[in-house]
Amino acid sequence: MVENKHPKENLPSKKSVRWIQHPLIQSKKIEARLYQQLLAANVLKKGNTMIVAPTALGKTIVAALVAAERLKKHPDSKILLLAPTKPLVIQHEESFRNFIISTTSSLTGAVKVDERVKRWEESQIICATPQTIESDIIAGRYSLKNVSLLIFDECHRGTGSYAYVFLANRYTNEAEDQLILGLTASPGGEEEKIDQVCQNLFINEVVVKNEDDSDVKPYFNPIEVEWVRVNLKKEQLTIKSHLDTVLKNRLKGLKRMGVISSVQNVSKKNILRARGKVQNNISRSTKPPRDCLLAISMLTAVLSLLHSMELLETQGVSNLHYYFQRMRKKKTKAAQGLFKDKSFSTAVNLTKKAQKSGLQHPKLEKLIKILKNAIESEEQVIVFSQYRDTVNQIHEKCQKEGIKAVKFFGQANRETEKGLSQKEQKEIIKAFRMKTYQVLVSTSVAEEGIDIPSVDLVVLYEPVPSEIRMIQRRGRTGRTSKGRMIVLITKNTRDESFYYSSMHRERQMKRQLSKGYEKSETPLIAKDEDVRVLERKKNSSTMENELVILVDHREARSGVTRELSNLGVKLEPVNLPFGDYQISARVAVERKSTKDFVSSLIDKRLYKQSQELIENFPNPLMILEGQDLYSSGLHPNAIRGALASLAVDFNLPIIPTRSPEDTAAMIHRLAIREFDKGSRDVQVRADKKPLTLQEQQLFIVESLPNVGPVTARKILERFKTVDRVFNASEDDLKKVDGIGETIAKNIRRVIESEYIYNSPYLRKTQESFLTDKNKPDKEFRLDQNNQG
Repeated sequence: MVENKHPKENLPSKKSVRWIQHPLIQSKKIEARLYQQLLAANVLKKGNTMIVAPTALGKTIVAALVAAERLKKHPDSKILLLAPTKPLVIQHEESFRNFIISTTSSLTGAVKVDERVKRWEESQIICATPQTIESDIIAGRYSLKNVSLLIFDECHRGTGSYAYVFLANRYTNEAEDQLILGLTASPGGEEEKIDQVCQNLFINEVVVKNEDDSDVKPYFNPIEVEWVRVNLKKEQLTIKSHLDTVLKNRLKGLKRMGVISSVQNVSKKNILRARGKVQNNISRSTKPPRDCLLAISMLTAVLSLLHSMELLETQGVSNLHYYFQRMRKKKTKAAQGLFKDKSFSTAVNLTKKAQKSGLQHPKLEKLIKILKNAIESEEQVIVFSQYRDTVNQIHEKCQKEGIKAVKFFGQANRETEKGLSQKEQKEIIKAFRMKTYQVLVSTSVAEEGIDIPSVDLVVLYEPVPSEIRMIQRRGRTGRTSKGRMIVLITKNTRDESFYYSSMHRERQMKRQLSKGYEKSETPLIAKDEDVRVLERKKNSSTMENELVILVDHREARSGVTRELSNLGVKLEPVNLPFGDYQISARVAVERKSTKDFVSSLIDKRLYKQSQELIENFPNPLMILEGQDLYSSGLHPNAIRGALASLAVDFNLPIIPTRSPEDTAAMIHRLAIREFDKGSRDVQVRADKKPLTLQEQQLFIVESLPNVGPVTARKILERFKTVDRVFNASEDDLKKVDGIGETIAKNIRRVIESEYIYNSPYLRKTQESFLTDKNKPDKEFRLDQNNQG
């Protein structure tokens, strides 16, 4: 890359601007900054790289420099940039259109499938959300074979089941000319997490740039961080003391039971871990001890109390009041037990009284003063808060004080408030950019992935314990000039611990990154992944390319479909009327996670879905995925009863699996068996299959009063034919297990009673016809048909 000198004002040196000169880079579009050129050269030389740098240091510029060089070297290839949200994708599309001489387009879920395929084929640079690319790759609409550079923006998301992980794996298996570039401002403070991201995204090299580097300083605008402390008001302290009493009593009870070891400094994480242990004890017992059930209730109450304390200390009495109202609607023993507690009831009443009197958290008063000072200086401000209720309170207070503020939150709906659509979000950001509003009051949705302009001041209504989120929020200021961030902290509360936790994590992250990373040329892959890759390569030229499985569109983005795709199975997303996966005309699979199994048992979907499966497929089965079936709080015997009913009453096989990967392996094996048996054509079964003779007999007997599937089968086993069933006396019927005197009488009454046809509607129609001699016969026949 060659530098081209060009005079320009507003440059750090204030003498001249040097521009990047490259055959594929637009003239006078990218300023020649040495550190950016060195970063790009390092990626091209050393291979798969993660660049860690603060916001506004130009990570996107580095990506554009690398992309231009890759297109120059591989002119027929494509560049794929992935970003976690649609607005960020559009932002990158605009940047690359501005920087690089090439065809650029974006792919998101809002674009129809046919148009996505067209854009992929016609464009060299594609900016997309990972979920969109993942679903298209799994469906076989296009491949990553011709991608010479894969860019992961916000690459710290590359953990667990996020789509980045699947796409990195697929890319390394498919692409002919591979290069991966990860971009992030905050990969996390734990060495294990950083290593995991590197492993998942096949990163060999980690390069860190920060504001203290000598080559960066001339371009970096420092951010001044100030924390403002406030004290809880007398009324809040009184409520807190009552909640403390309730909490300590329950913690002491849990300690006496041996559930927890200490009542000091108990966190939500400690309580959740303790609840998991108790639930495991319950699952191993046919008759769980009363103490275990009591412990579960107490642990649930403790979690509610911890959340109540957090709302009181960090948000205010209004948030706490609304939370208490939601709690009161719950019918759980934990909630009912709390409201029977005298100290808790006192706290609830005091909160209600304080809320009615208009008591506000001292943070709100301090915030308004800060905002008024900022407005006098004509500053643009973002205020972050964890809770939408608090966002609403801040916005309402700003309006009363004459501050031009707008609230900004996510797309999810709540009981009393609709979420903001993407269009509404864009309009709000546009108005904020045009300075129609001076203050943007936002939830965490504005931390990353939203194209929000740089602001003069960021205010955190409360600290967050995550170093990643603190860095993301701080990065919203100081992009074009010196920035400021103010953190509001309530003394001697969780605010302080959250703030120090995030600071500690950030320092730990910097120390960890400063050590440097020595990655092997070939990224580490887990042994089971090696096996899957080898198996896939071994079979790719034979059977796997012919295996076809229909998958319901609701399962299309699950971890199971990812693994099946990695195994070389062709998946066709469709709207399946029955089951989640159709392997052949004979075999369909209903996949249930342990959580879904319990919820479908509670809302009675389970038996209906099972009945539909066995009615429409000769060999249906259910896969039960997960290892925490008995940790839901539902009594283990209820779950065992459901499993027994499916296996015995419905004759539905149940196959347990440990994880989505294990489920995929099982479905894959089932598909191979069906393939070997010659079942190769898979068509969606939209109509119910015709009933067999036995099914028709059962259907007739099940129509009798108080006779279900199990009893119907017992009746037919005794009487052999439907004719004998209908001729059986009450005494004969009572000999069948499950039929008593009342049921036997009801059955005989239905069989023996004379049918009396008495339809007022039809009588009225017939009378009308007789009195209207001009009415055509055809119309009367239609009436009769409607009645029939």
